[in-house]
Amino acid sequence: MPNPIDIIDSHTAGEPTRLVIAGGPDLGAGPLVERLALLRHHYDTLRRTVINEPRGSDVLVGALLCPPHDTSASAGVIFFNNVGYLGMCGHGTIGLIASLAYLGRITVGEHRIETPVGTITAQLHPDGSVTVANVASYRHAHHIALTLPDGRTIHGDVAWGGNWFFLCHDHGYDLHRDTIATLTQAANTIRQALVSHSITGADNAEIDHIELFGPAAPGADSRSFVLCPGDAYDRSPCGTGTSAKLACLAADGVLAPDHEWIQESIIGSRFQARYRRDATGQIWPLITGRAYVTMVGQIITEIDDPFINGIQR
Repeated sequence: MPNPIDIIDSHTAGEPTRLVIAGGPDLGAGPLVERLALLRHHYDTLRRTVINEPRGSDVLVGALLCPPHDTSASAGVIFFNNVGYLGMCGHGTIGLIASLAYLGRITVGEHRIETPVGTITAQLHPDGSVTVANVASYRHAHHIALTLPDGRTIHGDVAWGGNWFFLCHDHGYDLHRDTIATLTQAANTIRQALVSHSITGADNAEIDHIELFGPAAPGADSRSFVLCPGDAYDRSPCGTGTSAKLACLAADGVLAPDHEWIQESIIGSRFQARYRRDATGQIWPLITGRAYVTMVGQIITEIDDPFINGIQR
């Protein structure tokens, strides 16, 4: 990898994002989906170096800043984590906007951001909060029965919010910080059961995010525990997961357009969410949260470092 790699770290509602602002590979100027394929197949060492130990951690979500193919966009971005790549990342987009504002590259107002799954908009507000207008979201399957290895049967919806989610309410667990280890194991079991029962998203897409719901503290509508691919739980309420939730609420007719939904994370942080419905009936989520810059720095790699490209998972 080039040396050094310039980064800026932030956290959104507790969930960290590491934005690579310089030092990444030259991926050309094509559409983001094509550049994602190049990064995945030819330059995956960037992801491993930036995110994996000893320079990163399983909790980090990475974001590679790219010149946009869409000339109306302020930036392009490719998201990744400890095991692979993400189509879209809500908290990461909020972190991206906060980081670009900190660097003086954008100001208050609306900005178009190109991602591999489509161009979104992000509104930077005067108070520093950000509203992400996410990609169109929808419920793919409703109230699926899933039998677990212990013989229990749970139910959940399969929905798209920029990533694929299995959303479950009748899991039988309390959603509190002191049950995170148990919830992680339970969500992993659910994900494995989805694979064994051949339950997928559209076009046989893997459901790689598991979202468990329960009662929230006063002032919020719901609490969630989200297990991401790579087995790290989301410290934030999860922007794409909240988008998937909105799609399900809209499909059930229990949340009207432009009505606010407060989603709480397992650590108590919150996103404000609502959706708009277009003339074709599609659901377009809007997620509002706040990110804080935590570090500006450089990743250094020495050629004789045995873990120069990170400790492999």
